[in-house]
Amino acid sequence: MDLTQFRWIYPPKRFNLAPGKLTLFTEPDTDFWQRTYYGFQHDNAPAFLTSVSELEFSFTVKTKWSPMMRFDQCGIMLYQDADNWFKASVEYESPQASKLGSVVTNLGYSDWATTDISSTQNEMTYRLSRRGQDFCIDNAFDGVIFKQMRIFHMHQKFESVNFGVYACSPLDCSMKAEFSDFSFGPCLWPLHAG
Repeated sequence: MDLTQFRWIYPPKRFNLAPGKLTLFTEPDTDFWQRTYYGFQHDNAPAFLTSVSELEFSFTVKTKWSPMMRFDQCGIMLYQDADNWFKASVEYESPQASKLGSVVTNLGYSDWATTDISSTQNEMTYRLSRRGQDFCIDNAFDGVIFKQMRIFHMHQKFESVNFGVYACSPLDCSMKAEFSDFSFGPCLWPLHAG
């Protein structure tokens, strides 16, 4: 993928863009979340995005991170505006366990679906696939064998979508996040046979 076609929302102060690889350092007190349960709203984390109009595609990226504090995250993102977006990442919880999870935010309200994983896992590959307004997110611990995390629907109607990567540190710290093996191509999410 041509990373020169990507652009920042909330650019970090420190990052390095090389052919096929992005390295960034998160800013303290950054996150994405809207309203649900916690009551707060956050829309200020760095995200590196590109825009496409294809109604069917798959986007894959490898992530690597070095968490410093609870809630540090590094992952993949679809971002239309502050009230309509999706993210998937590993969120650091403790030296023992972290949460592999995803958030879908529709019309200003976020959800959160998670599963516990070992905090020794500091690399993850994600694949986001689109079929119209519906999406599938898969992850691979080894970069090869993908497993479905969830299927979701975006309620806001749109033709083009903005997607890419993000990282954030909701508490008072900064961590290093690396992104590589960017790829974009035909939709790898099989059509439903029913």
